[in-house]
Amino acid sequence: MTEESQICLELAEEGMQKAISFLERELHKIRAGKASPSMLEGVKIDYYGVLTLLSQMSNINTPDSRSIIIQPWDKNMLDLIEKAILVANLGFNPQNDGAIIRINVPALTEERRIDLVKKAKIEGENAKISIRNVRRTVNDEAKRVLAEVQEITNSYVTKVDKIIQDKEQSMMTV
Repeated sequence: MTEESQICLELAEEGMQKAISFLERELHKIRAGKASPSMLEGVKIDYYGVLTLLSQMSNINTPDSRSIIIQPWDKNMLDLIEKAILVANLGFNPQNDGAIIRINVPALTEERRIDLVKKAKIEGENAKISIRNVRRTVNDEAKRVLAEVQEITNSYVTKVDKIIQDKEQSMMTV
């Protein structure tokens, strides 16, 4: 295997693995009935002028399978955290008691489970599209390498023809 081929294969593997990793992160955000801190992944709060992930400014715990507790390091941020969770439209109703925010995760209805399965399938299709895009990019690169190999091949065939022509001429000269 040539070095160029190895590089193409490594690029394909790396790009496709990134698509799988992204899919796994997205699927982790889809709740499957149990409370999880990852449900709040991506929620950002304006923390003194800087958009900051909730997980970087508080402790997020799940004391049981139906609740999430958010304990911010700065108690002044409780109202902003509560608003950010509502704005994120995650289907949660946060309860602020002045020290922590409690989120009761409702049990999934059959209709909601079907919606979540549809969402998971959409994420799977998006991952497949990403993987195919990687394949197309690597195939385009491989075609370029094939064209270069053909050019090199043509130049060497021309050299062989020249060598044979020179030898033929020397053998036919008396």
